[in-house]
Amino acid sequence: MIAPTIISRADHAISRDNIDPDALRVLYRLRKFNHTAYLVGGGVRDLLLGRRPKDFDIGTSAHPHEVKRIFPRHCWIIGRRFRLAHVKYGNKTIEVATFRREVPDKAGAGDRNNGETRRPIRRDNTFGTPEEDAFRRDFTINALFYDIATFAVIDYVGGMKDLRRRLIRCIGVPDERFIEDPVRMIRAIAFSARLGFRLDPPVRAAIAAHAAEIRNAAPARLMEEVYKLLRSGAATKTFRLLSRTGLLAHIAPEVDRPRFRAIWRSLDRLDAYRNRHGAIPDTLTNAVLLGSLVTPVMQIDLTPPARDDRTVRVSLGDLTVPRRDAELLRRLLAMLPRLTRTDPPPGAIRGILAHPSFPEALTWLEIHGGDEAALERWQQHVEQGPPPPPRRKRRRPRRRRRPLAAQESRG
Repeated sequence: MIAPTIISRADHAISRDNIDPDALRVLYRLRKFNHTAYLVGGGVRDLLLGRRPKDFDIGTSAHPHEVKRIFPRHCWIIGRRFRLAHVKYGNKTIEVATFRREVPDKAGAGDRNNGETRRPIRRDNTFGTPEEDAFRRDFTINALFYDIATFAVIDYVGGMKDLRRRLIRCIGVPDERFIEDPVRMIRAIAFSARLGFRLDPPVRAAIAAHAAEIRNAAPARLMEEVYKLLRSGAATKTFRLLSRTGLLAHIAPEVDRPRFRAIWRSLDRLDAYRNRHGAIPDTLTNAVLLGSLVTPVMQIDLTPPARDDRTVRVSLGDLTVPRRDAELLRRLLAMLPRLTRTDPPPGAIRGILAHPSFPEALTWLEIHGGDEAALERWQQHVEQGPPPPPRRKRRRPRRRRRPLAAQESRG
């Protein structure tokens, strides 16, 4: 048992005023039912750095079914290998996870792909103590807890010291941790780029030694991490650091080529758009993110796929690019010439505004289009609504001619 370092309220910058009210509601209610409950992870880190947290996650001694019983109308249990509670208020979700520890895989366990055992060690999650929960996390700056009862920060791993030193340091031996889960190497790079922190020398050395291990990560999970990087507002810095550390050559070799300088201009524009918004805008869809990465380095075939072959070809190394995202990218790119056309007729305007790909195409025009007049014109169309359809002239009803016999009888 390790005694944690307790940082009192006078010695840290976290204020309840900066914590989401619904997260506070969940914390207080869990404590009301005699459960330990802390604000955990990235939310604590960002509050200590004076940043606005993206999420407010909670760690608790309550098991998922107990959380469900405490929040019967607001709680949904998710997950298979490890059950999590999502407490929802409107469109907001507070993730509540029971404190857990990691136990090694049994012999023969592992992640399999095409019948072959992959090298990363997968671990089952078992409920544990706050201390065990802290030590199973990836980096020290993500293993800090905030106690709403005492207003103190609880630190088992030296994360507070690393925050002050602006250092990304692994919990445990980096070589082992990166082989267990290669995606941790990407996360280390992402935190370094986004926060402006240094990589601990053992972390940097382990990434250099094990960069090729990233190929052992599940392709779908790797693609999701790439989307997170593109959505972060620090994509350019992150991908440049991925390139310098050798990771990018194993993730997306098409992008990791010096002659493709257009990729950095594209990512700069994407970051500028993201950083104009306080939170991640809904307009940054996967299709827009994917296009921002791939269009500077490859040509996208804009012709609609034949009926017998509906696959749109977009490839990035071994990454699995979802077909749906690739098709949505093709559609938005195909729509761009219609948006830059000068003085389209009212009927064309109505059709474009109603097209499913129009919102994404307009976002693309704002980020990458370079046609300010066209952007302003379509933004005005969105505000004013589509032009009304032309009024049809009412045709006067034709007078029915009387039959000839009736006319003669009247004569």
